[in-house]
Amino acid sequence: MRKALVLIFSRFSSFGLITLAALALLLLPSPASVSGQSVAGQTTSYDLVIANGLVHDGLGGPPRQADVAIKDGRIGAIGTLASATAARRIDASGRHVAPGFIDVHSHAEGGLVRDGLQQGQPLLAQGVTTIVGNPDGGGPVDLPGQRGQLEQRGLGPNVALLIGHGSVRGAVLGMAEAAPTPAQLDQMKALVKTAMDAGAYGLSSGLFYAPGSYAKLDEVIELAKVVSPYNGVYTSHIRDEGNYTIGLIASVDEVIRVADEGRVIGIVSHMKALGPDTWGKSAEAIQHIESARARGVKVFADQYPYEASSTSLTGAVIPRWAQVGGDAAMVARFADATQREKLLAEVRENIRRRGGPASLVVAHYRPDRSLEGKNLGEIASARGLSPEAAAIALISAGSVSIVSFNMSEDDIERIMRQPWTMTSSDGGLVFPNEGVPHPRNYGAFARKIARYVNERKTVSLDAAIRSMTSLPADVFGMTDRGVLRPGAWADVVVFDPKTVRDVATYTKPHQLATGMDYVVVTGQIVVDGGRFTSALPGKVLLKTRK
Repeated sequence: MRKALVLIFSRFSSFGLITLAALALLLLPSPASVSGQSVAGQTTSYDLVIANGLVHDGLGGPPRQADVAIKDGRIGAIGTLASATAARRIDASGRHVAPGFIDVHSHAEGGLVRDGLQQGQPLLAQGVTTIVGNPDGGGPVDLPGQRGQLEQRGLGPNVALLIGHGSVRGAVLGMAEAAPTPAQLDQMKALVKTAMDAGAYGLSSGLFYAPGSYAKLDEVIELAKVVSPYNGVYTSHIRDEGNYTIGLIASVDEVIRVADEGRVIGIVSHMKALGPDTWGKSAEAIQHIESARARGVKVFADQYPYEASSTSLTGAVIPRWAQVGGDAAMVARFADATQREKLLAEVRENIRRRGGPASLVVAHYRPDRSLEGKNLGEIASARGLSPEAAAIALISAGSVSIVSFNMSEDDIERIMRQPWTMTSSDGGLVFPNEGVPHPRNYGAFARKIARYVNERKTVSLDAAIRSMTSLPADVFGMTDRGVLRPGAWADVVVFDPKTVRDVATYTKPHQLATGMDYVVVTGQIVVDGGRFTSALPGKVLLKTRK
């Protein structure tokens, strides 16, 4: 009927065309009003209807009052669906309905393979329905094997995987501080291609960490070129977020260069200005990204909304030259009198640049759990050691993870306001008795809403939702996710933004976020009225070549 009217309108003047068009649109039923019916006029039966909510499509605009219908794991219709039948109807009056949140930088893939953690309750409680795993250049090289492990017990959220540059380099060169030979570089390229063929979403790097730190940028660019035909991303824990080596600005420029020369989308992972020496430099880093984007380079960033970071104590304070050859070689250097003084001096400076010994808090330390939650200054004083000597003693006895307080609020907010900044957690997934980890494991997405939307008004709710949904889906090429529209996968959250809270704190981090009333993953309810169901509908998503 609409096609016939178009033919009729074409015979009239432009004024008549507009008049008749307006009349026809009044006479014809709107798509929203018929979206609950089949072509034959029969009422469509849905699996679930979320009624009367304020619906965000995820694209950054304001919400509209509507119903959302779900059938066979996808969005069936959005509109006025009072007459539609459904196996389950949820009244979302007074609440917001949005696409499920996408965490583009997560370490939760390691926890999701553990029996008892596969549902990912800390993720679902924040509204996270999809994570991107294997960041910072890590993760296994065998992605099909990892996929099998993840899906063996079932999953709460969906998981997308990256192939880690550090893992690839380690598989070929180990912990050697050397450039690959042409043959070795070909081996590395082959490993990346195999991973991309297996559905990886791109290449991650951790150029701050060994062995990634031993790579020249040309090596990374060559691997990025392998990712390019798959429309994959290059996401990087940059070489220096502070002033350890080349500095923040030069490190951001490295991501821009890889994106430009490798013809890939570049992402500055968990973008920050680390340490008092670097505070304020986020403005210059933003200018460099804006300049690159203006000339057509596809560069983005992600960010977690906290003033503290988390990493290993080794990564934070031990110079990379001391790590060449692996842990055994590193510990031998600790005991070598000819190298110890140089090492102590560099460790002392690295502690200072991160804000001093009181800013480094032990999160997990298996050799002595009593030290968890204590800062390096307290530990050093109790042992009668200098902070640098205490750090070396701890590392010599076992692996140490820390929470490091080293960011300024001004930099956090400046980065957050950028329209190309996605939301992430950089969090892991652990049992409640495992240490005193960073609260971002439990609260990153809730914190952005509670603190930076509601309290500080740093960004609007519409912008925050876009940074968690359609923006990451577009950047990573996640087809039919991150948006609410008919045909898209039904990953959905229902919440009242005024009640969303990140309950986890630095001293009591093992606390679930609150405020997500309903969470749906691929059409199945995983949080129902604030309570977890037993559903495990998550899948390992596979990137397809466009």
